[in-house]
Amino acid sequence: MSHRTDHNAEAMSPRGAVWALVITSIAGFMAALDNLVVTTALPSIRADLGGGLHDLEWTVSAYTLTFAVLLMFGAALGDRFGRRRLFLVGITIFTAASAGAALAPGIDSLIAARAVQGVGAAIMMPLTLTLLTAAVPAARRGMAFGIWGAVNGLAVASGPLIGGSLTEHISWQWIFWLNVPLGIALLPLARLRLAESHGTGAPLDIPGTLLASGGLFGIVYGLVRGPSDGWTGRLVLTGLFAGGALLAGFVLHSARARNAMLPMRLFRSRAFAGINAASLLMFLGMFGSIFLLSQYMQGVLGYSPTEAGLRMLPWTGMPMLVAPVAGILADRIGGRPVVATGLFLQAAGLAYMASVVTVDVSYAAQLPGLIISGVGMALFFAPASHLVMSSVRPAEQGIASGANNALREVGGALGIAIMGSIFAAQGGYETGQTFVDGLRPALVTGAAVVALAGAAALFVPGRRHAVEAAADEAGSLPERELQPASR
Repeated sequence: MSHRTDHNAEAMSPRGAVWALVITSIAGFMAALDNLVVTTALPSIRADLGGGLHDLEWTVSAYTLTFAVLLMFGAALGDRFGRRRLFLVGITIFTAASAGAALAPGIDSLIAARAVQGVGAAIMMPLTLTLLTAAVPAARRGMAFGIWGAVNGLAVASGPLIGGSLTEHISWQWIFWLNVPLGIALLPLARLRLAESHGTGAPLDIPGTLLASGGLFGIVYGLVRGPSDGWTGRLVLTGLFAGGALLAGFVLHSARARNAMLPMRLFRSRAFAGINAASLLMFLGMFGSIFLLSQYMQGVLGYSPTEAGLRMLPWTGMPMLVAPVAGILADRIGGRPVVATGLFLQAAGLAYMASVVTVDVSYAAQLPGLIISGVGMALFFAPASHLVMSSVRPAEQGIASGANNALREVGGALGIAIMGSIFAAQGGYETGQTFVDGLRPALVTGAAVVALAGAAALFVPGRRHAVEAAADEAGSLPERELQPASR
């Protein structure tokens, strides 16, 4: 007993806080990296394993979909059965699935391994913040979260470049082998250096998880298969209608369930509803565009995977430079105008790219669109997270963060499916010109969707009104819902 007490005391010490920051940041880096690391490797995967557009979409969407659907469920599992214990389970699943993806003999087994990777990430990722919060004193959490966020931002920014470099200089399998030594190293460190903690022990929302999982899978399956099977195909229509019905059931269930995975009452807040709608639409337009543009740079313009990753950096890497400025601006004038400006800039960048893409466009002509998109993305990220957290009461911030992250991942999966469908309907891989013919309307759609996200951000109330609305909302809630979460 005394050994366990000493261990927990060490984990809460300054040294324990540093270890927690290192461990959770590396785990977050791994999970965030695998969102986009595959994009620059897609042409090589297609050449090696075969498969059509819908197969390539699933190599990305299988990960983002399981990640999105199970993210809040993974956090709830950690609260109930032990956060460190489930964190170790998540790392183990993620690492084993990464090895499975690297060893995949065909495109179907690669997609299956990517889906299991998403399960591991969904368990691991939300627990990184709760474990870090438990290990770091309140006075230093802002700095710790800033470092954690910067590492995750670096993963998103460097994903296409890391994937391209490994694919070109070694093989595409190494984008997955990279996770294996990191995961193996994290397991003993997390076991020895992180303290165990539990949440409220509330019952798990298994019906809600099943409804959300089935609904999202049905819709994404229908969107991905529609171009190849025909939109009136039996399986396509079944997927779309059944998915819609299951999601409607999820909304009804979540509105009534006492321990819902995603309480619908949160959406009564204009701020919460607005920023989550903006996040979903932003990721829909952004992920779908990056998915197609990374292939365009290699398949049409003839860049190597590394060159394609480097040329995407003005877009994907800009948050590392501009995000601190965005945070300062948000503190001075509020998050809403900064987020909305960023989204409209992102939309303008995509519209510009749609206007210049040809089979032989120079990089200098593309650069303004990439930079504008990158600045827009950077202005969105940091203030959006703050708007999410400030839109709910402190006791609900864990649920709010999980919901926002899940909706972002859902947006990414839907973006790849929807924009891939538009691309397939208007063009294809046959020649450079047919690729451009499909890419242009897809980018126009992405620009329109991100512009809608900007309009949704304007729906978020200003800082003073948000505080008043939160106070009114808190006052209108039943008394039992205002009790501390630990009750």
